[in-house]
Amino acid sequence: MIETGNTGRAWLLTGASSSYALRLTEQDELVHLHWGPRITLAAAEALAAAPELDFRAFESHLDGREEYPVEGGPRFVRPALSVRTPQVRGTEWAFDAAEADGDELRIGFTDSVHRLALILHYRMRDDSDVVERWATVAHAGPDGPPLELLRADAAAWSLPARDGWRLSRLHGRWAAESRLERAELLHGESVISSRRGHTGHQFLPWVALDADGAATEESGEVYGCALGWSGSWRISVQRLPDGLVQITGGAGYDDAGLLRLAPGESYTTPVFAGLWSGQGFGGASRAWHAWQLAHVIPDAQNPRPVLYNSWEATGFDISLDQQRVLAERAAAMGVELFVVDDAWFGQRTSDRAGLGDWTPNPDRFPGGLKPLADEVHGLGMQFGIWVEPEMVNADSDLYRAHPDWVQHFPGRARTEYRNQLVLNLARPDVRAYLWEQLDALLSGTPIDYVKWDFNRCFTDAGWPGEEYPQKLWVEHVEGLYALIDRLRAAHPTVAFESCSGGGGRVDLGIMSRTDQVWTSDNTDPLDRLAIQEGFGHLHPARVMAAWVTDSPNHQLNDRRSSLRFRFVSAMAGVLGVGGDLTEWSEEELAEARTWVELYKEIRPVVQQGELYRLREPRGGLSAVQYVHGDDAVVLMWLEAQRYGEWPPALRLRGLDPEAIYTCLDTGAVHHGSTLLHQGLHTGLRGDLDARVLRLRRGR
Repeated sequence: MIETGNTGRAWLLTGASSSYALRLTEQDELVHLHWGPRITLAAAEALAAAPELDFRAFESHLDGREEYPVEGGPRFVRPALSVRTPQVRGTEWAFDAAEADGDELRIGFTDSVHRLALILHYRMRDDSDVVERWATVAHAGPDGPPLELLRADAAAWSLPARDGWRLSRLHGRWAAESRLERAELLHGESVISSRRGHTGHQFLPWVALDADGAATEESGEVYGCALGWSGSWRISVQRLPDGLVQITGGAGYDDAGLLRLAPGESYTTPVFAGLWSGQGFGGASRAWHAWQLAHVIPDAQNPRPVLYNSWEATGFDISLDQQRVLAERAAAMGVELFVVDDAWFGQRTSDRAGLGDWTPNPDRFPGGLKPLADEVHGLGMQFGIWVEPEMVNADSDLYRAHPDWVQHFPGRARTEYRNQLVLNLARPDVRAYLWEQLDALLSGTPIDYVKWDFNRCFTDAGWPGEEYPQKLWVEHVEGLYALIDRLRAAHPTVAFESCSGGGGRVDLGIMSRTDQVWTSDNTDPLDRLAIQEGFGHLHPARVMAAWVTDSPNHQLNDRRSSLRFRFVSAMAGVLGVGGDLTEWSEEELAEARTWVELYKEIRPVVQQGELYRLREPRGGLSAVQYVHGDDAVVLMWLEAQRYGEWPPALRLRGLDPEAIYTCLDTGAVHHGSTLLHQGLHTGLRGDLDARVLRLRRGR
């Protein structure tokens, strides 16, 4: 809901349980008023009428209070907008107009010197506490020199003054993504970013802050911000001298140049979403999840199927007969989606060749992929494939025909990671080629699912012959979005998964276009507990792909783990299987089938339910709980046991304290507020053990 004050220069946005207020001063300065618990319009107008503080000469009355700080004028904080022309740099704006349209507020400004038009967008839906913000920058002149956008962030968020702040973020690397890290926010500026052309394994574009580190899992105020952009990005958290905090974020990792706008052209930033929660980190997570399930993730109400992926069973040594055998075993296990991974195309016998040639290898699949797809469908499963469209091998027909299509600098060696180069999707001819190849593939074969990978970062992000090559960083990602959007429109029954060497492309931007994401290449079930915990602080289980693979885990650490521990770890998200089923014993296959059946039973609760983190994965016992309607599911993992002690009891959350719940696995009856008594841990002993408990509310 959007309310406008009597003067037409104050606005109040109200969501499920919180409000966001801002006002325009007489000097056309857009300043922040409130972000937190619900307030009335009268209260917002009272805040707007309060006298301004008196600032000393060395401080700015705008810093930490302005909704969108620009470069120039009485400001010293990092600007969200930095613009230049050959004559002048900086911005001096005048208010143009404001408009409320449904749940979106638009506030417009102009700069007559630059002929710049700026619109700040706000959206807060009635069913959510997430505030979505983005900006549109346009060259409004009929002629004149181009506008160079050195920086155009999506939003700036203002937090109130506190004695201290704690900063939470998700950091990592390949095979160790999205690990939670918390520390005191020091005075000055803390920056997280990606300079790699994709979201990156090193940080997820999300931060959360709580005052004085006082918030817990279920209580206290938490402010969070998440950026929806799948390319290079930057989020800056500034703790100012007076205790205020301002957070800016957007596309691009520095101020060297983002885009150049000719007269009539415009740039719309990605969404930088913000959330206030009064129910701690757990409440914030559940609010983020609910918003994404309702408004971000495509077809989120549809459950994601149990899949089998053949990569770890076959590597590059792939054949039609081999895939048939794996498909038969997967179907017998109860798998619903069979995926052929790398090496089905071109001359792809290793990672040195074939990328870019998206036609089936005639020696391995003489009749193309359709015969295998038909057989898989005949077994009662959907059929999927792996692709990496943004990449090319030097040893490929595509590169031999179009070496100029890759990102590179003239006169410099073309850096290859994993023996591959990056295609420049900012070029219309590259996008046209990929559309033709992928559309033909999806039109000629009954494919239900595409795993879209991106296995190397930008290094030589050059564009020979282009007058303003810096635009590649933005326009490559916009080209990616346009291509996926076009494919989804033409093939609406095909699901897409985002992958980037694991979790290197996980963000709200790609999630608005894909059905799930590959969380990490690390499939070790113990390592995955911490990775999945961090992931769940922002994103829901409905998009978190997780596989059961072989033991010992030869990919990373040779750790041995039981099939039970591997399955229960993967059942915390979208369950998949990736081991070599031809090496599994009949006993293992039979046990796996029981786990798949159990997952299908609890899937609505896991994929659509509210998440409660009962105990963090820090050694010993860890556990999560999902609640959906009358049902609850608890997943427990005993990582290690010492001195023969019993695992500690757990208190369930999110249940009706007045209701009675029956544990379907033990028959025990509990009140909604009861402790999970140790008797329920029967059989949970030793190291790397796990258990699933199902509870149902009595009627």
